[in-house]
Amino acid sequence: MEGIVLYLVIFFVKIFEVSLATLRIVLITKGEKVKGAVIGFFEVIIWVVLAATVLINISEDPIKVIVYAAGFAIGNYTGSSLESYLALGTTNIQAIVHKEHGKNLCIALRETGLALTSVDAFGMTDEKEILYIHVPRKKVTSTVKLIKEFQNDVVITINDIKPVYGGYNKLRK
Repeated sequence: MEGIVLYLVIFFVKIFEVSLATLRIVLITKGEKVKGAVIGFFEVIIWVVLAATVLINISEDPIKVIVYAAGFAIGNYTGSSLESYLALGTTNIQAIVHKEHGKNLCIALRETGLALTSVDAFGMTDEKEILYIHVPRKKVTSTVKLIKEFQNDVVITINDIKPVYGGYNKLRK
């Protein structure tokens, strides 16, 4: 392989390899060590073959390095976009709402199949309720939208979490 075909292969294989690396890192940080290890195995095979291809006659064809670097950069973007689309994992949403909205909001959230815990709290001027909700990342946007339908000035924090064990709608045993 030579010329433009070689450059295209280097470019697209590097995008694929870096996208795999991004997914591997996300899976490992979310506690999916085995899946991350399997992806890592194939990622390294691809990397070694690709790096060897780029290094052959590098001084005579330095454009391969530029194509490789471009594939790396776009691979990072592609991998993070893919991860956002897949929305792997679970998120913890904490919503601090006025006490008067708490009960009806809990009912509405539970009707969507979400499990939550509510805790009485006190704000500066009135009673509050803190809702702790474990949500699949794919449902974060719709859950926040539902919460805001009940109260515009709600305080919401969102955190990615590792796997949750136990509770209603068990995510893990």
